[in-house]
Amino acid sequence: MKVTRIIEDARGVSTFAEDSVTLEDHGTIGRLSRLLPAEGVIFRETPPDYDYDWHPAPQRQYIVLLDGEIEIEVGTGEVRQFRGGEVLLVEDTEGRGHRTRSIGDTPRRSLFIPLAQAPA
Repeated sequence: MKVTRIIEDARGVSTFAEDSVTLEDHGTIGRLSRLLPAEGVIFRETPPDYDYDWHPAPQRQYIVLLDGEIEIEVGTGEVRQFRGGEVLLVEDTEGRGHRTRSIGDTPRRSLFIPLAQAPA
């Protein structure tokens, strides 16, 4: 399953990277990933005029877009659009981060899934 990551490069500038989650056949119930450790789930709805200027991610987290469409710009200047059904993994928790803007005229719903912190 495709996952778009937002990461920091060696200079601390946010950039996009492509990744995937491996799925294994589990018969009649479909293909599943291994269990991934997470802290919980946050349900979110943003208005159609949502426009969040440059910000780092508050923690490493998956964002699952349920509907709507967004545009994200990263520090390298690259801009991509994402819509319902797509999965992001935001990891740019330091520096300038990225900017996010809603596209369209309807509210957007998403799930935030903060990842469990690695043991110290």
